[in-house]
Amino acid sequence: MTPLQTTPMRAATSNTLPRFTLPGLSCDAHFHVFEPGYNHVPDPLYTFPDGTLDQYLRLADWLGVERMVLVQPTFYGTDNTLLLDVLRKVGPHCRGVVRIEDSVSDAQLDRFHEAGVRAIRLDLFARATWPADELIAYIRAMALRAGRRGWHLQFYTPGAVVKTLLPFLTELEHPFVIDHMGYGMDLDGLLPLLAGGHCYLKLSAPYRLKTDVEPLARALVEARPDRLLWGSDWPHLPDGQRDTGALLNLLADWAPAPEDRHQILVEAPGRLFYEQ
Repeated sequence: MTPLQTTPMRAATSNTLPRFTLPGLSCDAHFHVFEPGYNHVPDPLYTFPDGTLDQYLRLADWLGVERMVLVQPTFYGTDNTLLLDVLRKVGPHCRGVVRIEDSVSDAQLDRFHEAGVRAIRLDLFARATWPADELIAYIRAMALRAGRRGWHLQFYTPGAVVKTLLPFLTELEHPFVIDHMGYGMDLDGLLPLLAGGHCYLKLSAPYRLKTDVEPLARALVEARPDRLLWGSDWPHLPDGQRDTGALLNLLADWAPAPEDRHQILVEAPGRLFYEQ
């Protein structure tokens, strides 16, 4: 397949091939899709992005990604219509992470499961001012609903909120994933979470962090490669000005051992998304 060319559809572009051969069943554990004709929240944080399903699938093929996880973005709020349409179109090698209202019915969650959903995304940025006890009660309630279906939780959250919840999270008896390398958490905060318990961490969106991520990523891989996932965060909001292949190649630097990359790209996402 020839490389995708640089066009006005900037989000679909990847000018760089991986420096390593991705193992079979490699998974991009975090991407988004935007299509015209679907309702978005009244005041989105960004303008309508350029990132269609067709663009993403061509990019995944170019990179050698065989499995993928569509994560509901803030742009569409808790209206998961597009996510469900994508899951139907792509089939079982694509899984979904939904955002839900507290009042969603069990019947709807069961329909989500049949469609390929395997996690609930908790937007703790929107709840960053909540007292810790209210956050804990909310997380427990969502964990209960997810656990009945073998799902996990995904935290879209400021690092400061995770630090506040560390004593609770280290004891949480439910699998959960923290997006985007902890969003500013340092190694001293992340390692206790990964050391035991049920925490996973996404090696995704390093460009969202203000610090040098390479030492952090290398230390995480050395400590718990079995608790890490890789995600492209495509189409790289808010501006789409990223080369996804170059981002994937960071994993070659962070996890130079093929067996570690296999855990990150295949085994960890397999446990969370494909064994239920």
